[in-house]
Amino acid sequence: MTKIVADLDRCVGAGQCVLTDPEGFDQSEEDGTVVVLQDTPADDEALKRARGAVEICPSRALSLTE
Repeated sequence: MTKIVADLDRCVGAGQCVLTDPEGFDQSEEDGTVVVLQDTPADDEALKRARGAVEICPSRALSLTE
């Protein structure tokens, strides 16, 4: 099972993850850092969107683990 991991210390709040996958990510109203809404993608399409968010993250704060 694939899990999405966010490193909040690395996150710069660019919001690219939210633009790429608004169902999987949000941003904290407090500091703009990533909020993972679905830490385990529900299906192949959700996993594809999560991978896109991981790849586009400018600070490399997101990763996928098995």
